[in-house]
This record gives sequence, C-alpha cells and structure tokens, in this order.
Amino acid sequence: MGITSARPALLATLGRHQVGAMLATLVDFGTMGALVTGFGVPAALATAIGAAAGGISNFGIGRHWVFGATGTRAAVQAWRYGLVALVSLLLNAAGEYAFHDRLRVHYLVARVVVSLGVSVCWNFPAQRGFVYS
Repeated sequence: MGITSARPALLATLGRHQVGAMLATLVDFGTMGALVTGFGVPAALATAIGAAAGGISNFGIGRHWVFGATGTRAAVQAWRYGLVALVSLLLNAAGEYAFHDRLRVHYLVARVVVSLGVSVCWNFPAQRGFVYS
C-alpha cells in the first residue's frame, strides 16, 4: 500500500478513534464531574478515576469499531491496552495537576486541553501501533 493510498485509511481510522474517544470521554468526564462536584473528590484523583472508567469503555469501542481487531487476541490486546491506558491515566492526571492545581486553570478547561493532547499524541499512536497492531 503506497503512501497516498494509506493516508485516507489512516485519517479514517484517526477519525473513528476521535469519535470513540469522545464517547469514552463522556464516561470519563461524567465520572470526574460527579466525583468533584457531587462528592468533593480532589480534581486530580477524580481525573484518574474518570480516566480509568473511560478507558474501559474505550477498549471495547477501539477493539471492535475503530481498529476492527476481533478474534482470539483479546486477552493480549486487553493487557497491552491496560499498559497504554495506565500511561494515559498518568499523563492526564499529571496534566490536570499541572494546569489546574499549579497554574489555576479551571479543572474542566485543563481536562479538555490535556485530554486532547494525550489522545492525539499518545493514545492513537500507541493503540494503532502496539495494542491493535
């Protein structure tokens, strides 16, 4: 497959990844918001818990819809996804800490900025090249 024929497929996969990420983000942000506003959990900890909840839903979306990675490798993919998600969780929590706790950016604004960067720069390449390859 040449570069010109691979580019549209890659962009389509990236587009599906971003839609899947938005759906998982609803789970993530919903969990985080409920914990912060409803239960008084600190923003960085609520971010980590929300990211974990979103990650679980994102695995199913990524495996079946984004990357079409069905078959017998689910356990291997889940293990790999867990490693990628752990790094993602740490990056999101560290970013939330840096932007919200240190720079005093509103926690939701910080979360959006950090999560977009982590999604495009870490999650997509790691899922495409390591988890579902």
